[in-house]
Amino acid sequence: MALPAVGAFGLTAKDTAESFDNIPDDFKTPTLSQASMIYDAKGGLIAKVYDRDRTILTADQMAPVMRHAQVDIEDARFYEHGAVDLKGVLRAATKNAESGTTAQGASTLTQQYVKNVFVEQAGDDQQAFLEATKKSMGRKIQELKYAIKLEEDLSKDQILTNYLNITFYGHQAYGIEAASNRYFSKSAKDLTIPEAAMLAGLVQNPSAYDPVTHPQAAQTRRNTVINKLLEFKHISPDEAKAALAAPLGIKYSEPQNGCITAQNGMGFFCDYVRHVIKQDPVFGKTAAERQKVWSQGGLKINTTIDPDKQKDMYNAVTKKVNVNDKVSAAGTMVKPGTGEILAMAQTRPYGLDESKKQTVLNLNVGAAMGGGNGFSPGSTFKPILAAAALENGVPITQELPSPFKMEYPKVSTCQGMWNDTSKPTVQNEAEKEYGPYSMQIAMQKSVNTYFVQLEQQTGLCPMKQMADKLGVGTLANGKALQEVPSMVLGTQEVSPLQMASVYASFAARGVYCSPVALTSVIGTDGKKLDVPKANCNQAMSQSTADGVNTLLLGVTEKGTGSSLGLDDGRPIAGKTGTTDERYAAWFTGYTPELSTSVWLGGVGGNVSMKNITIGGKYFSSVFGADGPGPIWQMAMNDALDGTPVTRFQTVDIPVPQQPTPPPTDPGPPSGDNAQGGNGWPAGGLTTGGISWPPNPGGGNSGKPGHR
Repeated sequence: MALPAVGAFGLTAKDTAESFDNIPDDFKTPTLSQASMIYDAKGGLIAKVYDRDRTILTADQMAPVMRHAQVDIEDARFYEHGAVDLKGVLRAATKNAESGTTAQGASTLTQQYVKNVFVEQAGDDQQAFLEATKKSMGRKIQELKYAIKLEEDLSKDQILTNYLNITFYGHQAYGIEAASNRYFSKSAKDLTIPEAAMLAGLVQNPSAYDPVTHPQAAQTRRNTVINKLLEFKHISPDEAKAALAAPLGIKYSEPQNGCITAQNGMGFFCDYVRHVIKQDPVFGKTAAERQKVWSQGGLKINTTIDPDKQKDMYNAVTKKVNVNDKVSAAGTMVKPGTGEILAMAQTRPYGLDESKKQTVLNLNVGAAMGGGNGFSPGSTFKPILAAAALENGVPITQELPSPFKMEYPKVSTCQGMWNDTSKPTVQNEAEKEYGPYSMQIAMQKSVNTYFVQLEQQTGLCPMKQMADKLGVGTLANGKALQEVPSMVLGTQEVSPLQMASVYASFAARGVYCSPVALTSVIGTDGKKLDVPKANCNQAMSQSTADGVNTLLLGVTEKGTGSSLGLDDGRPIAGKTGTTDERYAAWFTGYTPELSTSVWLGGVGGNVSMKNITIGGKYFSSVFGADGPGPIWQMAMNDALDGTPVTRFQTVDIPVPQQPTPPPTDPGPPSGDNAQGGNGWPAGGLTTGGISWPPNPGGGNSGKPGHR
């Protein structure tokens, strides 16, 4: 080629020849980013998510008039010339020389396609984008070189198809299918002559010819394209006349991108799916590899979420708690024995508009998966100790003194003994509540001092090991569960998803499954990708799980959760939980086929639920059974409606004989040498205080966790 301006730009034939060697082999088939679809367990669309809204089409999925229109207005000689239109280049070079600039175009469709590939590859890299769009003769020469190579490998029709799939048409629409949906709410295969002409005209300047903001300019440009179609005999005079007379006919559809479009509160689950793909090693060894999988999109993501149960959970957390209340509620449903997340909902809607109380903070999960630092679970943590105790040979009939108030005792850890001289105390919620109690009655009444004594008998190490097996060895903030005596009272923050999974293990007779959200992911090539597995394992013996089920059935039949029975009378098991100052309240309960955990509290963990109105109802003090409990009850009633009733495997427990309390309360013991009273042995359990880290949800008074 002889290009008049080449010498002026310092470009040599040698430079050109050597550059051909650097053309990437895969340039002819670049991977285009496009939208991914997230579906629920019944095949319903949860959300369409993308970095760039694009759907790849084949040639026969595009209206023929659209292909003609794009060629006629952008490169009428496309099928006649090679990669370079020499007439156009010479014309542009002459005009550039006359004007002293390099702005004149003359790019063929093939060259434009090459430039669009560079823009696509630049992504969010601003410097790479500027380089790809730089108007210079050097850039033009580079496009020529790649275009020549490209036309050696692809047919004209293939290049045109690729061009129509990659080009930007404004309003976040990349490719002709997205553009057709955006402006006319239809598929590209159904475009009419005036519609195709309008879209083809947009390419030159999507902003200036925007039919939404500049309808007159868009119509003028459209008519230019229609006349080009007539000139090149792709439409008849009558068709041209009718098309020119037609209105723009815009039926604009707002970009439906991302989790904010999800219904029934599924936005948070949708966001959880995004975190799974971007963080789980199954989708790539490095963060960059996983980000590429997500950004390139084109995925068909099938999930575990049950749309009916999701609706039930969402209705419960939004009807029992108002969005403008000082507190919020969050609830997660998990299928025992599989780890499948069936529902995930919260009171506040998903979004960024604070004036509408929206948030993107997922209160059901930990910080790493889009949530916060979690919440103190209170007494809902006690069954974990019960499981550890039973697994390590403590009988379910175990009685302990359980005084009203006591100092934390010395207790063994995985490293040795826990010792401190500050002597913090723990007490029961109700005054004059003291033992001795059996494990069953202590669980029903949620007796703090019983479980602190059981913790001493069992040791912190077995409890920590059981917590690890049940998925709460790592807290919601990503840190390890601390081996401290207040662990049993639930002073360290976890998430509703974690607690629902713990209790699902009891329902599944000791089988713990890590939570899973995906059933399959299909890539752009139609092949299935690997997805994270639940990694189910026997965390405890079946007999231990049966024992825990027996204890938690007692809670709902005769204990603190006895008001939460379901309408059909089916057996339920569960545990209430609150923290000091009522900063958080929980109810986590289950049947053999469904485990649900509900949390209620301030989003920041610092709203005291005393003398407070929630969902239009006044509470002097919120407890697990009267705050989150009814939310759980409403959600479970709806979720289990019409399903077969199943029963738990349980163990037989002899009916304990409760001692007759003394006529007067001698008061709690004090000091290391407290004498008798209330079934409390003299001395023994008051030697040596135990300390634990302060906690905004539970404080350090030793009282968190009751009821």
